[in-house]
Amino acid sequence: MRTEQELKNVVREKYAKIAEQGKVENAASCCGATDPSNKVYNIMTDDYTETEGYVSDADLGLGCGLPTQFAQIQKGDTVIDLGSGAGNDCFVARHETGAEGKVLGIDFTPAMIQKARTNAEKLGYNNVEFREGDIDNMPVNDDVADVIVSNCVLNLVPNKHKVIGEIYRVLKPGGHFSISDIVLIGELPEALREDAEMYAGCVAGAIQKDEYLGYIEKAGFETVTLQKEKPIIIPDDILEKYLSAGEIEEFKKGETGIFSITVFAVKPGGGASEKQKIKLSELQSNDCAPGSGCC
Repeated sequence: MRTEQELKNVVREKYAKIAEQGKVENAASCCGATDPSNKVYNIMTDDYTETEGYVSDADLGLGCGLPTQFAQIQKGDTVIDLGSGAGNDCFVARHETGAEGKVLGIDFTPAMIQKARTNAEKLGYNNVEFREGDIDNMPVNDDVADVIVSNCVLNLVPNKHKVIGEIYRVLKPGGHFSISDIVLIGELPEALREDAEMYAGCVAGAIQKDEYLGYIEKAGFETVTLQKEKPIIIPDDILEKYLSAGEIEEFKKGETGIFSITVFAVKPGGGASEKQKIKLSELQSNDCAPGSGCC
């Protein structure tokens, strides 16, 4: 069993290499981390290209959702993106905050920070900043963010409970988050669970969906809402590296499911505006539960 620091080192090393790859290479693999599948389709990523604020140079194809689409970002907000990579979600968020807002990206891979800063400088965005640091120990003071977003990153952090506690600390009272991530229903085969490459690929590091949502509720968040859910299918040519033909067949027939979810939650306090109350009411009345048809 690897230590937390060893797992972090695996992820940092892999994502440093990814920073030098193109989107096509990354999108054809599990969160960009495994060797490209010979089947040319995206395993996890959603299409950003029609999203306002999208910057193609900042899109490495590493996400598993569109959290900024659901994040209810307002003009003038302070937004933090956890695991900001080359800056894609930060630049989309900046479109929503406007020049009067502020966007901060946090990433622990120096090559990603450098790439994101280069992209921001090219765009002339003086209100978008990138800081190097761990998201389970954010280089940010208490109660500073109106909104936190993250795209397929918490599954890469060994101590997810600690990250969620940090999100609570950094959000202002009344602030909220919208996070896309990978979760499980059922147990992965041991060969997938124990492999470092699959950990860096966002699969082996995922935890049970109920456990994930439970951490959020135990941290004290309110209005915990599942905004989107979609199944993730790992192609055979990746599974073949870890499982026999019989094991692949059994895995596909079994109860285990791998899902991308987008979760919204609010830190209590702060006195929501009437506009925010209306939006929260809409969220509560339209919970995106599995089988509801809304996802």
